[in-house]
Amino acid sequence: MIRVDLRSDTVSHPSPEMRKAMYEAELGDDVYGDDPTTNALEAKAAEMLGKEAAVFVTSGTQSNLVAILAQAGRGDTILVGTKSHILNAEAGGASALGGVVIIPIAMNKRGTMDADAIRQAAAPRDHHKAPVSLLCLENTQNVAGGTALTPEEIKTMADAGREHGLRVHVDGARIFNAAVALEIPVAALATEVDTIGFCLSKGLACPIGGILAGDADVIVEARRWRKMLGAGMRQVGVIAAAGIVALDTMVDRMADDHANARKIGNALAEMPGIVIDLASVETNIVRFGVPMHKGNEIAARLKAEGVLINGGDSDLRMVPHYGIDSEDVNIAINAMDKVMAEVAG
Repeated sequence: MIRVDLRSDTVSHPSPEMRKAMYEAELGDDVYGDDPTTNALEAKAAEMLGKEAAVFVTSGTQSNLVAILAQAGRGDTILVGTKSHILNAEAGGASALGGVVIIPIAMNKRGTMDADAIRQAAAPRDHHKAPVSLLCLENTQNVAGGTALTPEEIKTMADAGREHGLRVHVDGARIFNAAVALEIPVAALATEVDTIGFCLSKGLACPIGGILAGDADVIVEARRWRKMLGAGMRQVGVIAAAGIVALDTMVDRMADDHANARKIGNALAEMPGIVIDLASVETNIVRFGVPMHKGNEIAARLKAEGVLINGGDSDLRMVPHYGIDSEDVNIAINAMDKVMAEVAG
């Protein structure tokens, strides 16, 4: 029997308050713009992020896709990090659907790109090259271990792109985790960028959805792309209602997820065969190394102990979320300690 699921914060379930709000949601037709619950969520999200407007989308991946399609034309180039979600985990949507050229920029261990590398990639090109129009950042940076990029780090990268006229988008799937970890308002992480998206279905624990926020004219264009992608969802207030509750009740409690992640990280650091950089455990993602070619075996053994994590060759992670409490963390730690004693002992 599975007792603890740490594969991702996407496996969280909505709270009782969310379920009640969804049941009672006032509804209209969002494609016509008259779903009051969706309108309220979009207005609330835009205000929290300090942007003019916002649009509800089906997922964080869709928020990135419509942001790119609304700001980069067919044949344009966008710049992304080598370890970014847009490059590695979104099925090549920007290229397949938007005809966009994607150029990856090397990232350091925190998940930032060197400003000079951005300047060099963004510099004006001759007619042999696709023009660069958009710089895409990510915060928190998943592959780096959920690192929370600071306003200063965001500004340094954004300024480098703007020197050559680039617009700037942030994949903020877990932007509220970053704000909680840094103890700053979330708007402070959106000030220097044109558009920013976030997932409602990760740390905020909603069952479905995401938000893209930015200038009003860009959001109008993003709505057009959303419709083209088949995501005009009519009475979507039944889902958006959970998002309103999430923004009211789920942000501050992310600190509990971060504390659970640190507890897991500290325990893993004491186990044989584990390699972990505890400094990278800033939010709710715990990434760690295990002996080569043993990752899938470890994940299988953990499953037998009632703990789910994603497999892999030698790079694994655990992600606490809403619904994971201190007892669950202890179960996971004890199971991992047993498995690693068997595998590496």
